[in-house]
Amino acid sequence: MATGRCLCGAVSYEVHGPLRDVLICHCAECRRWHGHVSASTAARRADLVLTEERGLRWIQSPQSDARARRGFCGECGSSLFWDAPARDTISIAAGTLDHATGLRTASHWFVSQAGDYYELPEDGLPRHVRGGAEHDPTVSFSVRVVRDPEA
Repeated sequence: MATGRCLCGAVSYEVHGPLRDVLICHCAECRRWHGHVSASTAARRADLVLTEERGLRWIQSPQSDARARRGFCGECGSSLFWDAPARDTISIAAGTLDHATGLRTASHWFVSQAGDYYELPEDGLPRHVRGGAEHDPTVSFSVRVVRDPEA
């Protein structure tokens, strides 16, 4: 089981199922939301359990083709979730996870919107110009077995 939280602890969660490897998103919304690129994993919505939610707030993601909303802590401001209502998965900011995860970075998304103040790394990972249903990383949920670091 994976756990995570915001900076101040007013939002904490558990994931009772597998996590997707991390995707790096360079879209303008993610850059504005996170202050730079977004590094997110995902889990099935049913596997995410909020253990503390007193600080959890949601806003609509104004340019989202998926009509997504973004979850954050209203007390400390930590960016936590990206949630598209038509999907059975929810994206989780990878930096909010506790402990070692065993996850790897899998690919870069929306590289066409990357900021001009940084260069995309030569890391050999797949790069996708846009997202969309045919390239949406949360639609197909392939699971890689990750050793539980607590086991």
